[in-house]
Amino acid sequence: MDMTFQPLLKEKPANKPLIIAGPCSAETEEQVLNTARALSNKGVDLFRSGIWKPRTRPGAFEGVGTEGLGWLRRVKQETGMKVTTEVANTQHVFEALKHQIDVLWLGARTTVNPFSVQEVADALKGVDIPVLIKNPINPDFKLWVGAIERIYKAGITRIGVIHRGFSYHGDTKYRNVPRWQIAIDLKREFPDLPIICDNSHICGRRDILQSVAQKALDLNFDGYMTEVHPDPDNAWSDAAQQITPSQFLEIKERLIFRQLTTDNMEFLENLEHLRHEIDELDEEMLNLLSNRMKLAERIGEYKQRNNIAILQTSRWNEILERAINKGRLKGLSEEFTTVYLKAVHQESINHQEKVMNQAKTEA
Repeated sequence: MDMTFQPLLKEKPANKPLIIAGPCSAETEEQVLNTARALSNKGVDLFRSGIWKPRTRPGAFEGVGTEGLGWLRRVKQETGMKVTTEVANTQHVFEALKHQIDVLWLGARTTVNPFSVQEVADALKGVDIPVLIKNPINPDFKLWVGAIERIYKAGITRIGVIHRGFSYHGDTKYRNVPRWQIAIDLKREFPDLPIICDNSHICGRRDILQSVAQKALDLNFDGYMTEVHPDPDNAWSDAAQQITPSQFLEIKERLIFRQLTTDNMEFLENLEHLRHEIDELDEEMLNLLSNRMKLAERIGEYKQRNNIAILQTSRWNEILERAINKGRLKGLSEEFTTVYLKAVHQESINHQEKVMNQAKTEA
């Protein structure tokens, strides 16, 4: 599906990051306005606050509801900042539009359900308003693209996406692992689609907010979205990942927004030379991998003749452990080495399986 996207905010310069900030949840009118006043005239493009909060378990704070939309309208009147909030159904859309909310966003729990996305899309037909779409909870690329397509088919062309990380079972320093490659793949498929990094939901903690936002900017993301609260420790939702306005402004001042390219010929020539070296190494690695698979096929032949199972767990554990240790000494992270070796191992299994099945068919 061919899609042409318009700028999210018409008055926003393309060479500046889009900055979204505000509390996770609107708790009281005073809390919302105090946060907005502290961020006013500080380069924030959109003031965010959750009005309806879909929570994982019942009993948690699920938002103040429609009453909070009036508080956001007051933010607009007092500070001049544009405001944004999350919507998940038809009624949310109608109420937000009635209260003149400037930008809507679909949360991860909405994006994961095509029925919910379509309901929001149907409610937006005939409306010209920017819509941001968070990635689904699980790393499902097609589901994310499908949500974009549904909103676009409703006539919305000012669309952006929010990369908020993905659920992960296991030990990780993140609340939601970034899986940056998924966002990069989305940018590759839709070069004009703005991508915003929700560093708060990726991190789930305060101490790595800056590093995650900087990585996003280094990857040519179009901006970032951070949760800001006047008293984070006592926030009614997601307290551990929120920061004070002063902490947010300190991070904002330290972040570096990279340019996409330059006309410096010396830089371009050096870059081209280094890229050529990378291309040669990539070709060499592909040749080595091809040779590795040929060896795997020979192993498959021996296993087939001797009726031996393809997967040898002890051998696989030995390979993985040795590779992680060697990779660490060579400056490669355990995460990268593990993902790389698992992909190579799966391809080896596929080659062995093909050889063994072919031998069985011929027999």
